[in-house]
Amino acid sequence: MAPRVGIVGIGHCRFGNSSDYDLVDVIAYSANAAFKDAGGLALRKEVDQVIVGNMASGLFNRETAVASALVSRMDMEPCPAELVENGPASGASAIKMGYMAIASGMADVVLVAAGEVMRAVTGWEATDIVATMAHKEAEYNMGLTLPGFAGMVTRLYMEKYGLTERDLALVAVKDHANGAKNIYSHVQLPVTIDAIADGPSAGVVNNYVAEPLRMYSTCPVTDGSAALILVNMDSPKAKLFKKKPVRIAGIGSATDTHVVHNREDPLVLKAVKISSDRAYKMAGIGPKDISFAELHDAFVIFELMNSEEVGFFERGTSFLAVRNHETDIGGRLPINPSGGLKAKGHPVGGTGVSQVFELVRQLRGEAEEGRQVKDPKYGMAVNFGGFGNNVITTILAKD
Repeated sequence: MAPRVGIVGIGHCRFGNSSDYDLVDVIAYSANAAFKDAGGLALRKEVDQVIVGNMASGLFNRETAVASALVSRMDMEPCPAELVENGPASGASAIKMGYMAIASGMADVVLVAAGEVMRAVTGWEATDIVATMAHKEAEYNMGLTLPGFAGMVTRLYMEKYGLTERDLALVAVKDHANGAKNIYSHVQLPVTIDAIADGPSAGVVNNYVAEPLRMYSTCPVTDGSAALILVNMDSPKAKLFKKKPVRIAGIGSATDTHVVHNREDPLVLKAVKISSDRAYKMAGIGPKDISFAELHDAFVIFELMNSEEVGFFERGTSFLAVRNHETDIGGRLPINPSGGLKAKGHPVGGTGVSQVFELVRQLRGEAEEGRQVKDPKYGMAVNFGGFGNNVITTILAKD
């Protein structure tokens, strides 16, 4: 039987603009915070493996070999270190690799740290760098960007299911309300539906980015990092850490076609469904057992579509649940209590670890007043790589 794997330390920096700092220092900040949370910096010597998640440091920062640099920066040599890249799902992939290292018996303690400094370049350059995830000949060379893709999918969803721009704004209002209470959020600003919904006033503060998606339907360009310490819960080393482990109950991952137009239906995110089904099976639970979720919402349409693919709502109905406040903090199934990528921010390579950081805080009961989920037992995170072509779902349990 594979060992139980738990999270005993978490660290996070304030998301926003860290362009004045070196990428490795930004990641090391969160890693050191994770050790302090777990019991102290001396615990660095107990680490058997370092896994770093990052998407594009070579393009954003002209800096590679980030895992090696992090180990040296933190005086952790000769600890083994590897870098994991999976687009915006790099962070969750790094967690998966850390889990596998412990489950295989090769390690008892793993540091997983991930981050990105995107604002070292202009917003236009950042959009182009992120677009390099698309198929080169069929998509990127044709000028397609991730906002462009999201705009087209949003329009398809609207035409098929009756979603309105006001519904998109309602998602943003919810997420900004949560993010405003999160000390780590990039955007700590609540917004009102009257200010950002469709209509004459929306064009003033909420211009179109990729019609029908407006500025408040998209995530900001964000710098930041997060870190976790994973431990074999059945090993003697587990007793060295002061925090009770939050168990990784399930991890699932899957891929879909790289070329989006090769999919039978672009409104069906097969990789999300398959990865969540695998995570549910591993955890021995189903959608009704999830207490809250952090769903990848670089564009708010993804929060809606992901919530359907993982089984929370019937296809084409998730926006009705938002209208009814079912996904608010006090609703029956809170979604993105952190503020999500929409308000907390989206430092692409670091997002997956940040999502799981939030799951741990909520399951420990450590979230700020006004956004703590009541009596959570299971938390889910969906980290979305590319345009849904490489997805990781993680489920944590409060034992």
